[in-house]
Amino acid sequence: MTTTEAATAVRTGLFIGGEERSTADVLQVADPGKPGVMVGEAAAASPEDVADAVAAAKAAFPAWAALSAQERAKTMADAIAGIADDRDTDAAILSQENGKIRMEAWVDALVFELRWQLALGLAEQVDAGKVLEPAPGIPVRTQVGYQPLGVVTVIVPFNWPIAILGAALPHALLAGNTAIVKPPPSAPLATTRVVQRIAAKLPPGVLNVVTGRDENMAGLIQNVDVAKVCFTGSVNGGKRMMDMASKTLTRVTLELGGNDAAILTEDAIIDDTHLDRLFSAIYDTTGQICMNAKRVYVHRSRLDELVTGLEARLENVKLGYGLDEGTTMGPLHQPAQKAFVEEIIQEAKDAGAEVREYGELPGGELSGGNFLRPAMVIDPDPSLRVVTQEQFGPVIPIIPFGTEDEAIALANDTWGGLCGSVWTADPATAQRIGSRLECGYVWVNDHGATRLDLRAPFGGMKQSGFGREQGIEGVRAFQDTRSIATIDADALAAMAH
Repeated sequence: MTTTEAATAVRTGLFIGGEERSTADVLQVADPGKPGVMVGEAAAASPEDVADAVAAAKAAFPAWAALSAQERAKTMADAIAGIADDRDTDAAILSQENGKIRMEAWVDALVFELRWQLALGLAEQVDAGKVLEPAPGIPVRTQVGYQPLGVVTVIVPFNWPIAILGAALPHALLAGNTAIVKPPPSAPLATTRVVQRIAAKLPPGVLNVVTGRDENMAGLIQNVDVAKVCFTGSVNGGKRMMDMASKTLTRVTLELGGNDAAILTEDAIIDDTHLDRLFSAIYDTTGQICMNAKRVYVHRSRLDELVTGLEARLENVKLGYGLDEGTTMGPLHQPAQKAFVEEIIQEAKDAGAEVREYGELPGGELSGGNFLRPAMVIDPDPSLRVVTQEQFGPVIPIIPFGTEDEAIALANDTWGGLCGSVWTADPATAQRIGSRLECGYVWVNDHGATRLDLRAPFGGMKQSGFGREQGIEGVRAFQDTRSIATIDADALAAMAH
């Protein structure tokens, strides 16, 4: 049986209140590399199914919230035990439904487990509050503590769905909330499989999975019993979330797109090690990562050296099917995204920019898949869309600069503020430039998802969203404070005198 034939048997259902549920309507999941091939199908929830998921999570909330953080952590540790046993299969399915290479799909699932375990390590901090002692004119002793919000919805995108889920879901559960996970409709299979295996080991209703068409999902956001939505996706998607959530004053955390700048200073180290890091930061997952480098600013004296170094790597790219041996770059996930990236590359060509493209498009059964040759656009006009918009594809503008202030101004002159990077041999330069970049996360001599510190708070500024995931800050994002004030008789008596 071939891998593709095996994948066509993949079926996933909903998981609500501790039970799997099938639906008459299903989502057909297309293979982005093989036109006309279906990877499998997922249940398509009705609005009634969604309402049932919210009701199940609401019913499970009081008992789950009543546990201590340490008790919840123990249950969550038991629930994730053995999650890696099916990782090879999960990765193969994700590679086929998403398009990315098998190794990246395997890492996607691994990062979920790493994030889950790191969240459990925060259990001792979750319930830790503080005490405000009586003070002049304030005759009370006040305990400031934390409380969970209730039912939360976690919505993840197609590109790194399992890993991204790990940045929010374990923190939400550890904080005492119950949760509903909505996998991406275009690539729901592997994520649903992973979440259901965990949910089945938790008390019924604590963790639920709902897949389906977006038009039937409003209840995950606008049901009055949903306290918060954590959404990762596009800027326009984030705006829709805010608009929908405003109707019920549902809280939102938004982790949206980025137009991340990498700045290579005059003294940047441009050797094989650093070039490999930058190449990965640009082209991993065919460029479809929110925190990938989307613009590279390099000191004019180092431009040719950088272009030559990246070119040597681009010449070795092998476009192909994600599960095939030797493939280093898979297709884009959807035809519309391929069309957009082709359009902005053609716009750069028409404007007279120097565009270099590499690799060969695959033929045979892959002919007509969402494949695109990776490209560099060298010294383009800064008004071109390849510079101003998030490409989310395998193309990068390489832009020379003269002074440090110019580089910082160019890097900050954008709608987004997710991540950035500084490449320099001098630690002082790195700190000086890094502290002036308007974004939520900065790397030094590195960039990209594979180098993210999974313990640190992560999130964006500007239109890249707001709120933070990971670390204790990520737990607090799923809690609210509660103050309990008790009259202090001695302090009150002192005030009377």
